[in-house]
Amino acid sequence: MQHDTAEGSESPASDLQAYAVLLRTLNGEFNRIAHTFAQAHGLHATDVHALAAILDASVNEGRPMTPSRLRERLNLTSGAVTACLDRLERAGHISRTRDDADRRVVHLHYRAGARALARRYFSPLARSTEAARQRFTPEQLETIAEFLRALNHELAREH
Repeated sequence: MQHDTAEGSESPASDLQAYAVLLRTLNGEFNRIAHTFAQAHGLHATDVHALAAILDASVNEGRPMTPSRLRERLNLTSGAVTACLDRLERAGHISRTRDDADRRVVHLHYRAGARALARRYFSPLARSTEAARQRFTPEQLETIAEFLRALNHELAREH
Protein backbone atom coordinates (compact mmCIF):
# COMPACT_ATOMS: atom_id res chain seq x y z
CA MET A 1 0.00 0.00 0.00
CA GLN A 2 1.56 3.29 -1.11
CA HIS A 3 0.94 6.64 0.61
CA ASP A 4 1.45 10.01 -1.05
CA THR A 5 3.65 12.40 0.88
CA ALA A 6 4.39 16.07 0.50
CA GLU A 7 7.79 16.90 -0.96
CA GLY A 8 10.43 16.96 1.75
CA SER A 9 8.29 15.22 4.36
CA GLU A 10 8.86 11.76 5.72
CA SER A 11 6.59 8.94 4.67
CA PRO A 12 4.07 7.87 7.32
CA ALA A 13 5.97 4.58 7.61
CA SER A 14 9.05 6.37 8.96
CA ASP A 15 7.40 9.30 10.77
CA LEU A 16 7.00 8.70 14.51
CA GLN A 17 4.51 11.55 14.88
CA ALA A 18 2.33 10.10 12.10
CA TYR A 19 2.31 6.76 13.94
CA ALA A 20 1.36 8.51 17.18
CA VAL A 21 -1.58 10.23 15.49
CA LEU A 22 -2.76 6.98 13.89
CA LEU A 23 -2.52 5.09 17.18
CA ARG A 24 -4.35 7.84 19.11
CA THR A 25 -7.07 7.91 16.46
CA LEU A 26 -7.45 4.13 16.63
CA ASN A 27 -7.49 4.20 20.43
CA GLY A 28 -10.07 7.00 20.37
CA GLU A 29 -12.35 4.98 18.09
CA PHE A 30 -12.05 1.91 20.32
CA ASN A 31 -12.75 4.02 23.39
CA ARG A 32 -15.79 5.66 21.74
CA ILE A 33 -17.25 2.24 20.89
CA ALA A 34 -16.50 0.85 24.36
CA HIS A 35 -18.00 3.93 26.05
CA THR A 36 -21.19 3.58 23.99
CA PHE A 37 -21.42 -0.10 25.01
CA ALA A 38 -20.88 0.84 28.65
CA GLN A 39 -23.60 3.50 28.55
CA ALA A 40 -26.04 1.19 26.78
CA HIS A 41 -25.59 -1.47 29.47
CA GLY A 42 -25.30 0.67 32.60
CA LEU A 43 -21.58 0.01 33.04
CA HIS A 44 -18.60 2.22 33.79
CA ALA A 45 -15.80 2.56 31.24
CA THR A 46 -13.57 0.66 33.68
CA ASP A 47 -16.06 -2.21 33.63
CA VAL A 48 -15.66 -2.58 29.87
CA HIS A 49 -11.87 -2.58 30.23
CA ALA A 50 -12.22 -5.26 32.91
CA LEU A 51 -14.44 -7.39 30.65
CA ALA A 52 -11.87 -7.12 27.86
CA ALA A 53 -9.08 -8.15 30.23
CA ILE A 54 -11.12 -11.11 31.51
CA LEU A 55 -11.84 -12.23 27.95
CA ASP A 56 -8.24 -11.71 26.80
CA ALA A 57 -6.88 -13.75 29.70
CA SER A 58 -8.99 -16.76 28.81
CA VAL A 59 -8.31 -16.47 25.06
CA ASN A 60 -4.66 -15.34 25.00
CA GLU A 61 -3.32 -16.82 28.21
CA GLY A 62 -5.47 -19.93 28.35
CA ARG A 63 -6.32 -19.35 31.99
CA PRO A 64 -8.98 -17.37 33.82
CA MET A 65 -8.29 -13.88 35.12
CA THR A 66 -7.99 -13.35 38.87
CA PRO A 67 -8.87 -10.19 40.80
CA SER A 68 -5.22 -9.55 41.69
CA ARG A 69 -4.06 -9.85 38.07
CA LEU A 70 -6.97 -7.63 36.99
CA ARG A 71 -5.93 -5.04 39.58
CA GLU A 72 -2.41 -5.03 38.13
CA ARG A 73 -3.62 -4.98 34.51
CA LEU A 74 -5.98 -2.03 35.07
CA ASN A 75 -3.80 -0.28 37.66
CA LEU A 76 -6.66 -0.05 40.18
CA THR A 77 -6.88 -0.37 43.93
CA SER A 78 -8.21 -3.58 45.45
CA GLY A 79 -11.37 -1.73 46.49
CA ALA A 80 -11.95 -0.39 42.97
CA VAL A 81 -11.53 -3.87 41.49
CA THR A 82 -13.96 -5.33 44.02
CA ALA A 83 -16.56 -2.64 43.21
CA CYS A 84 -16.06 -3.24 39.47
CA LEU A 85 -16.43 -7.01 39.83
CA ASP A 86 -19.51 -6.57 42.03
CA ARG A 87 -21.13 -4.41 39.31
CA LEU A 88 -20.21 -6.87 36.56
CA GLU A 89 -21.49 -9.84 38.54
CA ARG A 90 -24.78 -8.09 39.47
CA ALA A 91 -25.28 -7.18 35.79
CA GLY A 92 -24.75 -10.83 34.79
CA HIS A 93 -21.54 -10.27 32.81
CA ILE A 94 -19.17 -12.35 34.93
CA SER A 95 -19.10 -15.08 37.51
CA ARG A 96 -16.53 -15.77 40.20
CA THR A 97 -15.44 -19.25 41.16
CA ARG A 98 -12.94 -20.55 43.67
CA ASP A 99 -9.96 -22.56 42.45
CA ASP A 100 -10.32 -26.25 43.28
CA ALA A 101 -6.69 -26.64 44.35
CA ASP A 102 -6.38 -23.36 46.28
CA ARG A 103 -9.70 -22.04 47.58
CA ARG A 104 -8.11 -18.63 48.28
CA VAL A 105 -7.77 -18.04 44.52
CA VAL A 106 -10.80 -16.60 42.72
CA HIS A 107 -11.22 -17.08 38.96
CA LEU A 108 -13.21 -14.61 36.89
CA HIS A 109 -15.30 -15.93 34.00
CA TYR A 110 -17.05 -13.97 31.27
CA ARG A 111 -20.54 -15.49 31.19
CA ALA A 112 -21.70 -16.99 27.89
CA GLY A 113 -24.82 -14.81 27.63
CA ALA A 114 -22.83 -11.64 28.26
CA ARG A 115 -20.20 -12.74 25.76
CA ALA A 116 -22.94 -13.24 23.14
CA LEU A 117 -24.35 -9.79 23.95
CA ALA A 118 -20.91 -8.21 23.45
CA ARG A 119 -20.35 -10.19 20.26
CA ARG A 120 -23.61 -8.82 18.82
CA TYR A 121 -22.86 -5.28 19.96
CA PHE A 122 -19.29 -5.27 18.66
CA SER A 123 -20.06 -7.06 15.38
CA PRO A 124 -19.73 -3.76 13.40
CA LEU A 125 -16.20 -3.46 14.83
CA ALA A 126 -15.45 -7.03 13.74
CA ARG A 127 -16.83 -6.32 10.25
CA SER A 128 -14.76 -3.14 9.97
CA THR A 129 -11.65 -4.95 11.13
CA GLU A 130 -12.19 -7.72 8.60
CA ALA A 131 -12.86 -5.21 5.79
CA ALA A 132 -9.58 -3.45 6.61
CA ARG A 133 -7.71 -6.78 6.83
CA GLN A 134 -8.92 -7.73 3.35
CA ARG A 135 -6.93 -4.81 1.92
CA PHE A 136 -3.62 -6.41 2.89
CA THR A 137 -1.70 -9.53 1.93
CA PRO A 138 -1.05 -12.24 4.53
CA GLU A 139 2.59 -11.12 4.62
CA GLN A 140 1.59 -7.51 5.28
CA LEU A 141 -0.81 -8.62 8.00
CA GLU A 142 1.97 -10.61 9.67
CA THR A 143 4.18 -7.50 9.62
CA ILE A 144 1.37 -5.42 11.13
CA ALA A 145 0.85 -8.08 13.83
CA GLU A 146 4.59 -8.18 14.55
CA PHE A 147 4.62 -4.39 14.91
CA LEU A 148 1.64 -4.42 17.28
CA ARG A 149 3.16 -7.23 19.39
CA ALA A 150 6.48 -5.35 19.58
CA LEU A 151 4.74 -2.09 20.48
CA ASN A 152 2.68 -3.79 23.20
CA HIS A 153 5.85 -5.42 24.55
CA GLU A 154 7.73 -2.10 24.63
CA LEU A 155 4.81 -0.29 26.26
CA ALA A 156 4.52 -3.00 28.92
CA ARG A 157 8.26 -2.69 29.67
CA GLU A 158 7.79 1.02 30.38
CA HIS A 159 5.53 0.26 33.35
